Amino acid sequence: MATFLRPLSYKYQWLYDTISRLAALPVGGEKRFRNLALENITIEENTKILDLCCGKGQTTKFLVQHSHEVTGLDISPFALEEAKKNVPQAGYVEGFAQKMPFSADEFDIVHTSVALHEMKTEELKEIFAEVYRVLKPNGIFTFIDLHQPHNPLFIPGLSIFMWLFETETAWQLIKTDLPQMLTNQGFRVITKKFYGGGSLQVIQVQK
Repeated sequence: MATFLRPLSYKYQWLYDTISRLAALPVGGEKRFRNLALENITIEENTKILDLCCGKGQTTKFLVQHSHEVTGLDISPFALEEAKKNVPQAGYVEGFAQKMPFSADEFDIVHTSVALHEMKTEELKEIFAEVYRVLKPNGIFTFIDLHQPHNPLFIPGLSIFMWLFETETAWQLIKTDLPQMLTNQGFRVITKKFYGGGSLQVIQVQK
C-alpha cells in the first residue's frame, strides 16, 4: 500500500527525521513523543534497557539520557552502523526480534518505538514471547505505536500517513487487541494510554 516515499524515507535520514517530527507534533514534539512510553517508569543509571528494533538510534538517544546500560537491537546492519554514529553511548547487537541473541532474564526494561506495526500477527506473538523471556522477573515492556483514532478528526491524517508510508501490517495492527495478546503471553497490563485523538497508543506491561 505504501508509495515510493516509504523506501526514500529509510534511505535518506533527513526525510525520515522530517516525517518523524511532523508526526510527533500532535503530542507536543519529538522529545515528548520519544519519552511517552517511559512515563511513570523508574529508571536508574544502571537499569538495563533493550531498545528493540532501534533503527538508527532515533529513540536510543533519549534512552541513554536515563541509563548507561542501553542496548539497541536491530536486524539491519546498515541501521546499526548509523546508530553507532548517532548514539555511541549505547551498545548494539544485530539480530531478529523474534529470536533475540540474549540470555533469559537479562533486561529490566524492553522498549520499542513505532516498530510493531511492521510485524505480522504471528511475528508479534513470537516477539512478545521473546520479550517475556529476556525480561527479568517484574521487568517492564513498554512501547508506543499506531492505533485506530477515537477522534474522527484524526482519521484522515492517519489514513494519509499510512497510505504514503506503511504496509498492510500497519492496518492490521490498529485493529489488533495488543493488551489481550500480551496478557495471553503472561504479562500483566500496567497501563494503556492514547494520544493524538487515539491515533497513538502507549502500553506498559510487567512480567
